[in-house]
Amino acid sequence: MGMDPRVLTVTVTGATGNLGRAVAAAFRERGANLVLVGHRREALVAAYGREDPRCLFAPADLLDRAQVDAAIHTALERFGRIDVLCNIAGGFRMGSPVHEATNGDVDFLFDINVRTMLNAVRAVVPHMIVAGGGRIVNVGAYAALKGVAKMGPYCAAKSAVIRLTESMAAELRERNINVNCVLPTIIDTPENRAAMPDADPARWVAPADLAKVFAFLASDDARAIHGAAIPVSGLS
Repeated sequence: MGMDPRVLTVTVTGATGNLGRAVAAAFRERGANLVLVGHRREALVAAYGREDPRCLFAPADLLDRAQVDAAIHTALERFGRIDVLCNIAGGFRMGSPVHEATNGDVDFLFDINVRTMLNAVRAVVPHMIVAGGGRIVNVGAYAALKGVAKMGPYCAAKSAVIRLTESMAAELRERNINVNCVLPTIIDTPENRAAMPDADPARWVAPADLAKVFAFLASDDARAIHGAAIPVSGLS
């Protein structure tokens, strides 16, 4: 495709969110090609401005397998390969006690945190196998390590991300594909500051700091790490 083979091509889902923008910036600083996946092109334009030869907007509904496949196909046509997949799309919602949780509550949290990730890896991993390797970094949550009252479906969904990460790591390590996940606590975002005005955001996880962990896990320095679930807890 005429691309410099030393330049990584990095796909970021949830690219218009606070963490997605921080991760994209971290890889951009490192000279990577970017494939930015968001639900709507307008939101991608608002977050990043215009595309350029090293930055491709790939709007897709991550719950629609055909749209995800089409977005990845477009990325491969542009850059020839995908070296790193950062599965950042996800979300949080406080809920009811488990015995009162509705199917809608559970479906929402599993859809946004688990099924989006599954559709992305289904689209990308076969191409990584053909290319001879790659890196995948998923977003779990520190809350996935232990159940919390009124957060049962969220804790369960993020626990599923960890188990799927471990399973993929076991399946793909012989293919030279590293699969790991990060487990942040509260991320310092404008939305979280507004929701918790009495908290001390200095103790939370800065998106830029979390992005550095993504960059490390995508680097050759992390080539021996498979199936890790790395807590990133800021100062809390």
